[in-house]
Amino acid sequence: MNIDRRLLLAGFAATLAAAASRAATEPGRRRIPVVARKFVFIPNEITVRQGESVVLEFTAPEVAMGFFAPELGLRALIVPGEVAKVPFTASKAGRFDFLCDVFCGDGHEGMNGHLVVQA
Repeated sequence: MNIDRRLLLAGFAATLAAAASRAATEPGRRRIPVVARKFVFIPNEITVRQGESVVLEFTAPEVAMGFFAPELGLRALIVPGEVAKVPFTASKAGRFDFLCDVFCGDGHEGMNGHLVVQA
């Protein structure tokens, strides 16, 4: 890959990161810290109100983990030493499953939780 293309991609990545950072720090967004540990999310049930804007802030103290809520279209890679911010507004009420989608060792298949959106 040539230097011009790498610079263009780096600029694009920086723009996306800045946009995500702005979205995650908007006033009025409730922050919800979530720790991804072997083999559990803490908390493993998150409750929000329909229409509420929140930022899920994931940390992983041990190894890389994933967060995936397929019905809500949410995904994040959780890297140790970093905070993975997932901003979203709950548009529909219900109980939605989420799981770790990055293999993190024996016990990975049971690492899941629920995001409850109250009307």
